Amino acid sequence: MTKTRNLSDLLDANGKVDNTDILNVDAAKITTGTLDAGRIDNASLANVTALPFSAGTDWQSTIVTGTTLTAVAGKGYWINTTSNACTITLPASASVGDSIQIVDYAGTFATNNITLTSNLNINGATDNKTLTTNREGVTITYADATQGWVATSGVNSGNQALDPAPYSVEYLVVAGGGGGTGQYQSGGGGAGGMLTNTFSTLQAINYTITVGAGGAGGGDTGGNTGNNSSIAGSGLSTILSYGGGGGGAYNGNGDGFSGGSGGGACCNGSQPNSGGTGTAGQGNDGGDTNGSYGAVPYSGAGGGGASAVGVDGANFGLGTGGAGLASSITGSSVTYAGGGGGSHYQSGYSSYGLGGTGGGGNGGEDQNSYSGTAGATNTGGGGGASRNGVTGNNGGSGIVILRMLASDYSGTTTGSPTVTDDGSYKVLKFTTSGSYTT
Repeated sequence: MTKTRNLSDLLDANGKVDNTDILNVDAAKITTGTLDAGRIDNASLANVTALPFSAGTDWQSTIVTGTTLTAVAGKGYWINTTSNACTITLPASASVGDSIQIVDYAGTFATNNITLTSNLNINGATDNKTLTTNREGVTITYADATQGWVATSGVNSGNQALDPAPYSVEYLVVAGGGGGTGQYQSGGGGAGGMLTNTFSTLQAINYTITVGAGGAGGGDTGGNTGNNSSIAGSGLSTILSYGGGGGGAYNGNGDGFSGGSGGGACCNGSQPNSGGTGTAGQGNDGGDTNGSYGAVPYSGAGGGGASAVGVDGANFGLGTGGAGLASSITGSSVTYAGGGGGSHYQSGYSSYGLGGTGGGGNGGEDQNSYSGTAGATNTGGGGGASRNGVTGNNGGSGIVILRMLASDYSGTTTGSPTVTDDGSYKVLKFTTSGSYTT
């Protein structure tokens, strides 16, 4: 037979709940109601073990549309990146188990990414991370000082719950210079196209680097166009610099060939001839010739350079190659992509068309040297024209240079680029084709 106990049985001599009895109360027997505060003493409460409790995620009712957000532990955020990317700053201090939830509200994380930043570690490192998948939702939880914030659950995240943040790469791409021509008063080769700018990349992307060779010098049909240089990789519109145009020849049509920069025209008979056309944003046109034999000496035109057109060939004029363009991507100023000089006609004269600054080869002349000089290696300079049937000079080979923060540099390359430091930056100089994996 079960003994019935009255409430008074739980009270001690002072009319308060006895410590021993409160510890033996069957929780299943407790129903709603109110206890008189005077019936419970502090000693009894000190012996009550706290029940497990979780308040859950505090989801924010306001949709985040701004470019920045300072997150608070225990909260969930709907992020709308339709109009812009958003940088989320995680709490400056955290306790083990602190969690934050982030959800792609409009399915636009792939277009406008989320960047997570913190002065605590994220996935065991101090660099920023990104969320880049549409309709992604992720819970990040603080583990400890070593790993910091880590992803503990996610939807639509694929293989990336917390990707390393993208970083910027500066580049210089110079194509091979065009070859000069080698007959009579011929045109110099145009410089290889030159491009310089920056692009943004994620990690683990392989970029193929192509370094174009210079075009071969030519004879009575004109110089040969240089070869293209490029950077190509996933998610990047190929960065393509065009090879320089070859110089025009006396027995050809007399016009220079088009390319990154155009080749210079030949002084062919009594007709005017045109320099080759350069590519907008990469180089300039080769010089023209007026076709007049009214007075001698006269010369072929210079090839175009990255910053200037080739100088026209004229009576008593010198077809100097167009000037190249300086770049400080390596940490010091270097000039690339100068046009080749035209050759000069008239026995007894020692003047000739100089190559443009930036590796352009000099033209030949009658007095001392028929041959002229080639475009300088790894500058994209145009080859100088030659004289008296001597084959024209080759254009200089191109070059590709990458520059990035040393903290972003992966160290994964092929093709043996030269890697140097410039303060907090790494500089990769490709003089032959290869690759770089971010």
